[in-house]
Parts: sequence; C-alpha cells; structure tokens
Amino acid sequence: MILNLWKYNRLSLVFIFTLIVFYLSFSFTERTDVFKIITLWGALFFITHKLIKINANQVSFLAALALIFRLLFLISIPNLSQDFYRFIWDGRMLLNGYNPYLYLPEDFITNGNFVINQAKELHQGMGELNASHFTNYPPVSQFCYWVAAVISGNNIIGAAIVLRSLIILADIGTFFFGKKLLKSLNLPEHRIFWYILNPFVIIELTGNLHFEAVMVFFLIWTIYLLHKGYWYWAAMALALSISVKLIPLLFLPLFFQKFIFKENNVSLFKGGLKLSYFYIITITTTILLFAPFLSSTFIANFSKTISLWFQNFEFNASIYYIIREIGYQIVGWNIIGSVGKILPLIVIFILLCLTFFRKNRSTIQLITVMVLGISSYYFLSTTVHPWYIAVPLSLCIFTRYRYPVVWSLVIILSYTAYIDPHFKENLWMVGLEYLIVFSIFTLEIFNQTSKLTFIESKFQKNNQTDS
Repeated sequence: MILNLWKYNRLSLVFIFTLIVFYLSFSFTERTDVFKIITLWGALFFITHKLIKINANQVSFLAALALIFRLLFLISIPNLSQDFYRFIWDGRMLLNGYNPYLYLPEDFITNGNFVINQAKELHQGMGELNASHFTNYPPVSQFCYWVAAVISGNNIIGAAIVLRSLIILADIGTFFFGKKLLKSLNLPEHRIFWYILNPFVIIELTGNLHFEAVMVFFLIWTIYLLHKGYWYWAAMALALSISVKLIPLLFLPLFFQKFIFKENNVSLFKGGLKLSYFYIITITTTILLFAPFLSSTFIANFSKTISLWFQNFEFNASIYYIIREIGYQIVGWNIIGSVGKILPLIVIFILLCLTFFRKNRSTIQLITVMVLGISSYYFLSTTVHPWYIAVPLSLCIFTRYRYPVVWSLVIILSYTAYIDPHFKENLWMVGLEYLIVFSIFTLEIFNQTSKLTFIESKFQKNNQTDS
C-alpha cells in the first residue's frame, strides 16, 4: 500500500515533505534574516501552487494538509510580530478585573505596579511603541485573549497555543462556509485553497497570531448567510466580525443594492426596510458587544488610538508615500497630519461610488465591490501591515480578481525594513511590491480577456436566486 501511494503520488509527497521542512525552518527564522525569509516564502508559494494544481479535485486531502501545516506552528513563538505579547497582556488584565482599554502597559511598568503575572516579560516583548498606546482590539478579540489567559495561566507559550488554536478553529470555519459558498455560486471548490493553503495565511495568521483569521471567518459566514437569505443572522455575524477588527465597518454601505434590488426589480420600500433592519441589528449587536467596556474614558482612548493609524504611523504605504514625497518637495516636512485626515474621506467617497454607481446586486457582484473597496482603503492607507491583506485575499476567491493573491506573495518585501537594526523601510522594495500589485490590478481591471480573469456572466442565472 505504501509503495502504491509512493508510485501514484510521488510528486505530491515530495512537495508535502518539502513544505513541512520549509515551514519548520521558517518558524525558527529571525525576522532580521530577511534573505532567508524571502527565499523560503517564495519557495513555499511556488510549491503550494503546484500542489494545489496537481490535487485540485482532492478537497479533503488538501484540507488535511492545510491543518497539518498549521499544527507545525502550534508550540512556536511568533517570529515576525510582537503583537501577541499585547494580546496576552490584555487577556490577563481582563482576568484580573481591569478594563484593558483604560490603562497603558507603560504606566504600570514605570510605576513598578505589576498587576499581572510576567508583566516585565510581556512589556519587553511587545516593545515600547505598543506599550505606550492604548489597546485598539475590539471586544471579541479581547474575549479570545481572556480565554487564553484563563486556560494558560502564567505560561506565555501556553497562551500562544490557545490563541493559535482559536485561529485554527476560525480557519476551519472559513474553509467550511467558504467551500459551501463557492459551491452555491457554482464556482470551483478548490478556490478556497488560494486562501486556506496560502503560505501567507498560514505564516502571518496562524504562525504570527493575527486575529484577521477570526474576522475573516465571521465575514465569510456573513456573506454565506446573506446569500442564503438569512439576512438577520448575517447582520449578527457581521457585528461579530466588526468586533474582532473594525475593518468590516467599511463594507456597510456596499450592501445597499443587495437589499434594494431583487431579480432586477427595484424594491425600495420592502428592500429598504430589510436594509434598515440589517443595519440596526448589526450596529446594535456591535454596541452590545462593546457595552461591558463603555465609558467616556474608553471612547477617548479608543478614538485617540484609532486616529494614530491615520495621522502618525507609516509603514508599507503606496499612494500615501507618493503624496508624502510631494509634500516634502512643496512644504519641506512630513504632511501626514493633514493627509491622514483627508485620505479617509477619499475612501468614503470611493465606497459611496461603488455603492451607488457600480452594479453589485448579485452575491458575486457584492463581493467584487467589497474587494475593490477594501483594496482602495489599503491603497490609500498610511499603514499597511502584511496581515491586513487577509481580507481582500479571502474575498477575491469568489471573484475574477487575483491581484490579492499576488499581493500576498510580494507583501514579504515589506519585511526588508528589518534589515536595518533601527527598522528603516527600503522604499525601493516597497516600490517594487506595489509596482507588481498595481500592474496586476490594472491588467485585471482593464483587460477582461486576460488569462488572469474569468467571465462572470456565465454564472449570472445561478446568482438570481440571491435574496
């Protein structure tokens, strides 16, 4: 039996063994070893692509591999991100009866008030920048951190294992509902592996403990429920997604046509009533999830932290860096304070244009504008951390766009910033990253016959069953 398995699956087995070795090697690689990271990253993408292509019809087989590759990271400490130390800090604060939104880790350390176990280790791990700002992780994320604190006690590795287990469970949910949604849309089920088996997702989310994985699960579940007509449950799932990360708030206006138009007929009253209820349920559920933490101090701290991402922080930006350079040439200083206030308004304008001027009545059309909307937001953002790309990547598998898949590959170039001991971005690498992304994006937007696209019209009849 083993000989037959080798005989008929030789290439796949070689690929699997190689992937296991590369993932294990990656889990022990320091982020300062950029050359090794980029080499392993590229090899993982190439081999994974070949493996999916060979076994496109073996859904259960590929799903098992996705789980195995994730389990390789189970007991490892994240090597590309320090954020998980803050997750553990917040969880232990909650466990000890403190509202994590009201206190700075730095203040506790400065005053020698160690209110949680291993406070010094966690403070050192998260770094001064993280410790000097109020937490901005919404309540569902905080609940996950609390679960890790309850189960792991005072063990940092134990907390990482619990957090990673929750992320793996979320990925299983994404696989389950993503596959069902693909099937319902008459799209190939193996497309789910562009996300589930993507090395970017396995390393950045499972390996480095970013809760975009949980947000994506609730988002895909939302779209599936909406496609099936369960809009009230979809609203609750969307609220859960927002309460993991705030990003899905951007999608709220894009649901307009999905409710107003049904089978090419306009239903302003009935559809508008459903849409209103959808928004009310979503917003109310979100507020209820935040309710245990609400106070005037919370609102002030949370708002202040969110605004920092637009007006203070800069990393791996694209269009913003061009605007910044123009600002240097004209006024002689960094204009992020001013531009950071304007760019969100431009994003809102783009989202409203997508809402009212682009056809997005079917589920595929809705997801397509979601991809374009979130991409517009990131293209105009001042800060784009690698794990942010999980959202457009998870959505693109239901559309004709593949540039998020390419983006998940070239996003690794942003890690060249760690070559410099003082963390200095290599703008040539950032430029190369976005040159590739924008080239593919432009090709897919304007060249409908490109090999990178598929024709949506053949699926339109099936999509008329959307509610």
